[in-house]
Amino acid sequence: MANAPLLAATTAFIQRAPRMLIGADWVEACDGQTMPLHNPASGEQLCQVPRATVEDVERAVLAARRAFDDSPWSRTRPRERQNLLWKLAELMQRDAQMLAQLECLNNGKSAAVAQAMDVQLSIDFLRYMAGWATKIEGSSVEVSMPLMPDAQFHSFIRREAVGVVGAIVAWNFPLLLACWKLGPALATGCTVVLKPADETPLSALKLAELVQEAGYPDGVFNVVTGTGSIAGAALTRNPLVDKLTFTGSTAVGQQIGKIAMDSMTRVTLELGGKSPTIVMADADLASAAAGAASAIFFNQGQVCCAGSRLYVQRKHFDRVVADIADIANAMKLGNGLDPSVEMGPLISARQQERVARYIELGRSSGASIACGGEAFGPGYFVKPTVIADVGQQHPLVQEEIFGPVLVAIPFDDEADALRLANDSPYGLGASIWSNDLAAVHRMIPRIKSGSVWVNCHSALDPALPFGGYKMSGVGREMGHAAIEHYTELKSVLIKL
Repeated sequence: MANAPLLAATTAFIQRAPRMLIGADWVEACDGQTMPLHNPASGEQLCQVPRATVEDVERAVLAARRAFDDSPWSRTRPRERQNLLWKLAELMQRDAQMLAQLECLNNGKSAAVAQAMDVQLSIDFLRYMAGWATKIEGSSVEVSMPLMPDAQFHSFIRREAVGVVGAIVAWNFPLLLACWKLGPALATGCTVVLKPADETPLSALKLAELVQEAGYPDGVFNVVTGTGSIAGAALTRNPLVDKLTFTGSTAVGQQIGKIAMDSMTRVTLELGGKSPTIVMADADLASAAAGAASAIFFNQGQVCCAGSRLYVQRKHFDRVVADIADIANAMKLGNGLDPSVEMGPLISARQQERVARYIELGRSSGASIACGGEAFGPGYFVKPTVIADVGQQHPLVQEEIFGPVLVAIPFDDEADALRLANDSPYGLGASIWSNDLAAVHRMIPRIKSGSVWVNCHSALDPALPFGGYKMSGVGREMGHAAIEHYTELKSVLIKL
């Protein structure tokens, strides 16, 4: 099938070389430097965007600081914040196809899937967070104060916006991750400086246009494009930033966390994962195989909670692995603008090379390649790959590959499955495939991960907090927990 045609608005957006939003102005980098963006499906250059300097980031943070401290935004009532978020969601719904095409061109993912999932989940999340804007509550407290037995007091606890938020997001879900940061920040009355991933800023820049169109005051939302080593580092270290929120690799998250602690900047880190998919003996094996395939091959395996470790009860191991291999071999790879394509390219040549090195490591150490195992071009493609006959301590099992590579290992019983599932430095997600509810409820509290899915995987909802145990991060995205991470508590005691 031919590629779906690009909207005229999508083409025009790319051709005009998008600029950064700082305060009210769309600007180039102050030194005029730019960086190229590429289409992962072809390797061809899409456009150039500004390469922000430290000075650009400082201007953006100052704009956000002024908007929080001095602009009408600081006096906006909950209902107004709610309505602005609804307006933003409506504008995103109007431009959903364009946003999906930008994600496809810039990231490589299927445009059809991006519109149905990435864009729609972003819209749903903003609408969910809009509801929280009018439900941020404090409480009153009856105090004892034994040292002043004859005095009367009125005491209460306020929940207040944390302030200026520095948000840094990864390249695998550029729009969705930006909205995960933006939604609770705007609902609580914070201001934001967003640094999108080096490779994928286009949908964030379009989002900034929609924020302006929705009617947010200048400086409430700012976007700086550039490298992590310069723009990201400058945002992380800026003393006017009250909270940092980061989604990306564990290694970078550790650096950000250490810097944040030096100044006691509030921080939320949603980091890497190596999530287990556990198939019990009583599971519907066909459904489990299809679910396990989706868990690892969705978004080309570039998902922090991808089901990259497969554990199957030994007597069904060969069948389930063979079924997943059949699914993988039948998948159509190609340009995400083709609606019949089931898997697009990886984000970059560097990521393609990284994934290929892991596959070759497995091959050279005697692992069995059940399917896939090949990288090809043009573009940055890797065939969906299933690898067996590796030990639990092999790097393929212990390290995050971030590509369409599934490592399969058999287990003997429930205790063995739990031991293997928890034998990882990560703890972001896990899935159990079983119809034995007693076994499932025994296993859930013993699995060390922030999410456990049963007979599904990576099923996210705005009401459910998302985040990890261990090296998978600190804090939670989504749900009421997100509101807590974007606010501070203030105790007030009044002697009457």
